[in-house]
Parts: sequence; structure tokens; C-alpha cells
Amino acid sequence: MLTFEQKLAIIESFPELERHDVSLNRVNFHFVGGDSDKKNVVYHLHPNGNGFVYAAKLKVPKKDAKGMVNIRDFSEEELRSIIERSIESLQPNAVSEVEETLQNIDEVWMDKEGHTLSILLEDEMWNVYAGEQLDGTFPSYNEAKQYLLEEGFKPKRKFDKQTN
Repeated sequence: MLTFEQKLAIIESFPELERHDVSLNRVNFHFVGGDSDKKNVVYHLHPNGNGFVYAAKLKVPKKDAKGMVNIRDFSEEELRSIIERSIESLQPNAVSEVEETLQNIDEVWMDKEGHTLSILLEDEMWNVYAGEQLDGTFPSYNEAKQYLLEEGFKPKRKFDKQTN
């Protein structure tokens, strides 16, 4: 288990988060970007190592009724990952991972030269394919989409896996 100081150092490495000291030596971290009313990404991080990360829009087990996940026993990698995903879920126009799973999206994207790439949800990861060749794997739809946009691709059409 990471110590309070280790968790604090990891969380403070995210420039999008702003620290707010609260009662009983606990610390909250607010997301300073976006247009969401939801601002707490890290809630009540306590010197005993206990704390919570906002995960209402994420596909993770053990969320409480408020969409928070206890991070007491998280590794550094797990903590970084859930914070990154939480911040991403609070970005303007973010698609929640829960919605992504429900949508079961398969998309074909095309560039100006007519090249096509596909985004497929497989084993809880978003894979980008050029034909049958895997071009990239991303933990969220938004990251796959961002990659395609940066490469000059735009959505061509959407269709449901179940109809194919």
C-alpha cells in the first residue's frame, strides 16, 4: 500500500488538479478544467492512506452510490490510471466508459486520401485497425478518437456490432 505522502506526490503530479485542504487533515483535489459541475477528482485523501476517486462515468468495480472508488490499497499504476480516466471523464464532450460499453461501437474513420481505419471495442480496450493490422490500442474511446483526429481521420459511419 502506498503511503499518504506517496499518494499525494502522485496526485500532485497532475497539473489539472488543484489541492484543497479540508477538515481532519484530509485533502481534496478538484479538476480545474471543463464545464462540469462535478469538480472533486480525489475526495478526502487521509493521512492513514484512505481516500476516494470519482469514477461514476468509469467502468470499474466497487463504486459507491456517489460513484466514488476507495483507493486505500491501490498501486501507483492503478492510482495514476484511475485519476487519468477520472479527469478524462470530466472533460467537455467526454463519453463515459459506461456509455462506451453500452454503445458497443464499431466505427470506420477515413482520411482525405481515402484510407480507412476502424475502432473496435475488444476485451475492454479500444483497438484501431488498418484492415486486419492492429494500428493501436487505447484504454478509452476518447483516447482512440483523439489519436485518429490527430492523424487526420474523421468518422465515416457508425454501426452496431450486433447487426453485422
